[in-house]
Amino acid sequence: MAFDYKKEYKEFYLPPKRPTIVTVPPMNYISVRGKGDPNAEDGEYKQSIAMLYAVAYTIKMSKKGTHSIKGYFDFVVPPLEGLWYQEGVHGIDYAHKENFSWVSMIRLPDFVTEQDFTWALEEASRKKNIDLSKVEFLTLHEGLCVQCMHMGSYDDEPATVIKMHEFMEHEGYSLDISESRLHHEIYLSDPRKTAPEKLKTVIRHPIK
Repeated sequence: MAFDYKKEYKEFYLPPKRPTIVTVPPMNYISVRGKGDPNAEDGEYKQSIAMLYAVAYTIKMSKKGTHSIKGYFDFVVPPLEGLWYQEGVHGIDYAHKENFSWVSMIRLPDFVTEQDFTWALEEASRKKNIDLSKVEFLTLHEGLCVQCMHMGSYDDEPATVIKMHEFMEHEGYSLDISESRLHHEIYLSDPRKTAPEKLKTVIRHPIK
């Protein structure tokens, strides 16, 4: 059976609907940086998702090719994630999505080295005939965070964020969003196939 990160690391991918404190270890990602409204048709954000999955599935399906990745085990491609920020805004202004800067990401299995990543990038670019020059290998050190499972539309996230911040302060922590520690979302539902009120999104904020 393929290794499923969501099931094996529930503390990071399936938190409760109430805020909790978590310490997140360093993780490696396939990533693409960009700007603009994520809902824009044929916009940068939607293009980035196609790039991420092209590389992720090249790594997953390497078991059927001639390139051998040391330590490989079959896995379920982890969920799409995103880091979000806006210049001059502490936190997120949901009313102005056109001002978003973002890092779109998919977690890499621990056995994938930077050399394996480079191979997958070149292989996916060649096979699918697409430009993957924006795709990067990213190591994220999140550390201490508050997180919560948000149920519902992305536009309703502010209410969940308020709950998170109230809990954080009650527990003696303060928000620590900075240029290197950002608003983080993990998407457990496909918005193309899921009603807005049933969307599941992990929201994670850095604290100290």
